[in-house]
Amino acid sequence: MTQKKNKNMDNWLNTLRAGVLGANDGILTVVGVLFSVAAATTNSFTIFIAGLSDLLACAFSMSAGEFASVSSQRDTEKAVVGQERLLLNTKFADEKDHVVKFYEAKGVHQQTAQAIADELLAQKDRALATVVSVKYDMNLKSYLNPWQAALSSLVSAASGGIFPLLAMTFAPAGMQLLATILAVLVAVALTGYMSARLGNGLPKKAMIRNIIVGIITMFIHYYVGKLF
Repeated sequence: MTQKKNKNMDNWLNTLRAGVLGANDGILTVVGVLFSVAAATTNSFTIFIAGLSDLLACAFSMSAGEFASVSSQRDTEKAVVGQERLLLNTKFADEKDHVVKFYEAKGVHQQTAQAIADELLAQKDRALATVVSVKYDMNLKSYLNPWQAALSSLVSAASGGIFPLLAMTFAPAGMQLLATILAVLVAVALTGYMSARLGNGLPKKAMIRNIIVGIITMFIHYYVGKLF
């Protein structure tokens, strides 16, 4: 039960980290387009449409990529389960040996480990779940969900990109660039802080790193717009 809870917690934290990174990508992608277009034209509607189009493209692109990636992982998980189901029927002794060694590695006495393995592998459904858990740290009842991953990526990227888009759109005339810079710096500092907290890193270092990347991104894209 404890192992299952830990696994679910790890999956939840990984989903949160992916969401934070997706939001960060959305922020930088959208502000890059906004600054390039704003440097090339002063037409507010053109800037807004460019930013909105990029926000949607970024969100759906990341969502599609995440769906494809997680679908591939899910297919791999199912293939592994199918292989283990076959091995239980053809090489039961080897599968049992994996379970015994797993518990021995945890400090369980050999005879006790044998008894545990015998009990866990006595039933077909339980045997498959046990072997998959022992060998691959997988839970048969919690396959990766590509739709959930895709939706999470879509929402996080769009949520990040909305910060610079709203700042550029609703800031007073003549203050759009400054307002967008401030919005981006606050947003990337926040994603840096959250990613560090979720990954047990140093928040200050992560925030400074994200702010520097944000400044470089805006600088490069602004002067690309000026050149062309």
